[in-house]
Amino acid sequence: MKKSNLIALCVWLILLAACKSQPTHIVTIEGNITGLGNDTVYLYGSDEMYSRLDTLVLREGRFEARLEVDTLVASWLQFPDGTEYPLYMDKGNRIKIEGHAEEMDSLDITGHPLNDELTAFRHELARLEAPTPRQITKAAEEYIENHLASLTSIYVLDKYFVQQASPDFRRIGRLIENMTGELKDQAYIQELNAYIETQENVADGKLAPHFQLPNSEGEKVSRTDFKDKYLLLYFWASWDENCRKSHADMRTLYKKKAYRKNLAILGISLDVDKKQWKEAVKRDTLEWEQVCDFQSWNSSVVSQFGVRELPTTWLLTPTGRIEGKNLSVAEIEEKLKKITKK
Repeated sequence: MKKSNLIALCVWLILLAACKSQPTHIVTIEGNITGLGNDTVYLYGSDEMYSRLDTLVLREGRFEARLEVDTLVASWLQFPDGTEYPLYMDKGNRIKIEGHAEEMDSLDITGHPLNDELTAFRHELARLEAPTPRQITKAAEEYIENHLASLTSIYVLDKYFVQQASPDFRRIGRLIENMTGELKDQAYIQELNAYIETQENVADGKLAPHFQLPNSEGEKVSRTDFKDKYLLLYFWASWDENCRKSHADMRTLYKKKAYRKNLAILGISLDVDKKQWKEAVKRDTLEWEQVCDFQSWNSSVVSQFGVRELPTTWLLTPTGRIEGKNLSVAEIEEKLKKITKK
């Protein structure tokens, strides 16, 4: 063998060995956020079990990471100000994140087609001058309809439709219906479909689900125990600060003698500790009937009513029909005024 050929062979073998030493399942993430300074960025869910948490150190707005990924992963990137971005990556990807600290809601994320799709969508929204909520949801709906097989549509569906103050579940259901079977098999979509079905079962005018829960003495209490009265179901927990703030409204409503004859309140707690629950009832002077099975979010009544946030209220008619959800005190009083005039 000629010397030149031998040298060429040796070089080729060295390069081959070098390639083998750089596994193709490594993902490189590079970030450059101008003006962000020194801080920490968190990347979580970057494994198949969505349980991994990586800490990325910022140095003058720059950060870098190398991760082992065996397949396509949908993870989350969280910045110091709480801004979150979905981050899609697969083995061999080089993910780049660029932007400015004053415009954290419009970063450019590239390096995987799914990241490219969402970045293009964010640019589309940025081109709208002072867009109304209706314009934004219309753009989001068009995006989903044009990406019926893309994982990014799940993110857009959640951000612009599910996470709204009053989600339009019929509209959400129609958007899901047009998605491909692969997307419908995603755990989030399956859970969302189950929730939508629950919401349909507890819509205004429907008969409220039957339940029995123990009070502090262990006696079973159900909605049918409050005959001839409107019943306000008040879901709360001692550990939730928003509930503490809403207790005052409940006390005001409960103490109005004009409504006492026609209205009862049933507090349904999501506490897990009996002592803390009873102390909270006493401390906040919650004088109406209280029940708790100490199963927290796993309680069957939570599933029956599709409760996802606290506090949540449901107003039931004396016949057990659903009159409304999360009505304000003023709205409840208006309904009770109409009743007392009859």
